[in-house]
Amino acid sequence: MTTSEPNEKQLLADIDALRSQFPQTQDLYREVCVLLFFRYGLTPTTNKLYQLVRKGSMSAPAEALNKFWEDLRDKSRVRIEHPDLPESLKTAAGELVATLWSSAQGAAQDGLETLRSEAQAQVAEARQAQATAEADRDTARASHARARQTLEQAHIRVGELEQALAARDATIAAMEGQLHAARGENAGLLQKLDDARRDFGLELEKVRTSASLAEERFRAAEARALMEIDRERTAASKLHKEMEGLRSNAEQAAERHRTELASLQEQLGNYRQRAGELEGNLKAVTASRDLAVDDLRAARSLLEDKHAQSVRTESLVADLRLQVEEAQRKIEEVGKANKPSRTPRKPKAVPQ
Repeated sequence: MTTSEPNEKQLLADIDALRSQFPQTQDLYREVCVLLFFRYGLTPTTNKLYQLVRKGSMSAPAEALNKFWEDLRDKSRVRIEHPDLPESLKTAAGELVATLWSSAQGAAQDGLETLRSEAQAQVAEARQAQATAEADRDTARASHARARQTLEQAHIRVGELEQALAARDATIAAMEGQLHAARGENAGLLQKLDDARRDFGLELEKVRTSASLAEERFRAAEARALMEIDRERTAASKLHKEMEGLRSNAEQAAERHRTELASLQEQLGNYRQRAGELEGNLKAVTASRDLAVDDLRAARSLLEDKHAQSVRTESLVADLRLQVEEAQRKIEEVGKANKPSRTPRKPKAVPQ
């Protein structure tokens, strides 16, 4: 904003303040003329006055404006009355004093314009600083929003990791149950294998006992056969066949037990392989759970870092807000310090 373009809001505010001080229409228009001419450096016109005040008829601002110019001319005209001075000297002296008054008024007006320019430059600089601070504040708010969004995403990630960890723990528990069941089943199979071995030993012992008894009977029969070869030949042959049958049965029973033993050993190998696979799966799931725990710790560390960044961002916003308030206070102090007087001082008349 330049000096030829006054602050419209400030001008209207000053006029509103004058309304309460000067309720009479002519007095109000006169004070507005003084305000425009001496404070804002504007030449008052009838239309301008009526647009700003909007009180009374159109003749009211014209009358007040004429009265203002007459008063201004009277104040700027200096009369020198002395009985001993010639008229020409009186006129020259009056013109000289009027010229000095006009020069002083112009110098004062120039100083006022300089002060006004400096004040407006300071105001513009302060507003620029305020705009920069507001931009920094908006940037900090955006960074804070992004940090909060990252924080919410980290919370969501932590929840997902906790859910995944709970699911994996449940899976591990289920696999441990399966492994426990497999171990129980393996123990049962081992017990069955021991029972089969024990039964096979008992059956083999029975066969051996039967063979021993048969062999003893055979020897007795053979002894009797030696005594009665002819008579007992048929009986000996029958006894021999009976012994062969017992041996065949014993061999078949032994073969059958060998087959069952091989089958049980094969099942035992399969269950041992299954137990090894379950232990491998358990190790893999345990490693996955450890990775999930590491991810959870990293997410919690990131969450703490984002929280610390959010605290620093809020501190920066508070500092910027204090700087903006300080700049506004300085602007108000400059405006109060450079506020000009409402009416010019009347020059002293030359003493008679």
